[in-house]
Amino acid sequence: MFYAITHLPSPKLQNCELTFLQSEPIDMPKATAQHAAYCAMLERCGATVVVLDENQDCPDSVFVEDPVIVFDEIAVLTSMGVASRRKESEAMARVFAKYRTVKRIELPAKIEGGDVLKVGKKIFVGLSPRTNKEGIQALEAIIKPYGYSVIPVNVTGCLHLKTGCTALDEKTVLINAAWVDANAFEGFTQIAVPEDEPFGANVLKMGDILCMNEAFPKSIALVKSLGYNVDSCNITEFVKAEAGLTCMSVPFNG
Repeated sequence: MFYAITHLPSPKLQNCELTFLQSEPIDMPKATAQHAAYCAMLERCGATVVVLDENQDCPDSVFVEDPVIVFDEIAVLTSMGVASRRKESEAMARVFAKYRTVKRIELPAKIEGGDVLKVGKKIFVGLSPRTNKEGIQALEAIIKPYGYSVIPVNVTGCLHLKTGCTALDEKTVLINAAWVDANAFEGFTQIAVPEDEPFGANVLKMGDILCMNEAFPKSIALVKSLGYNVDSCNITEFVKAEAGLTCMSVPFNG
């Protein structure tokens, strides 16, 4: 069975961690409605959606991608790049213990799931404000025995690697090269995101469907023009929290 783990938005979302954006008012009723529409999109893509609510007192808990990285063989609990988010990990450990053997990355190694882009057996990991070299090395030590190779990627203009680059398929990436080092993706077809939609490069791949944010219509049109099957929803309230579509779910085969 194909699952997608999600978490209800915290009523404290306004107090989320921000690195590159200035705080803007977040409309919580609208955010809640957008999250429900996001879950409906995941269901349209064939996922059994699990909605958690255990970390409601954690402002960033809706962004379930960051505390855990799930592979076919194992789930890796991350050490999280900011102290305010580390409380989220225990609930994720309980959830994923039902599906996988769980390993942990410990401080001072720092890593968040938003920096981990899986393309087959190649695992690209952003060296970013939230992930350090020790975090990349710790992940590599855990997953290398399963045949994965880890490729570090310098991230300079955005929060996470997947803010500025995601895979459309196993040979193609959608990328904002102003934020992400494109040299790391040598050998891939690189599709540049429209300059006036810098956050448009975050795409959630669900089987043969690419899920995209309706706030970035030019990016959607570009991806559709390449022949991909696209579904979409609007997550404008979560973009104010430096989020993308991938941040709000953990898809995996059960």
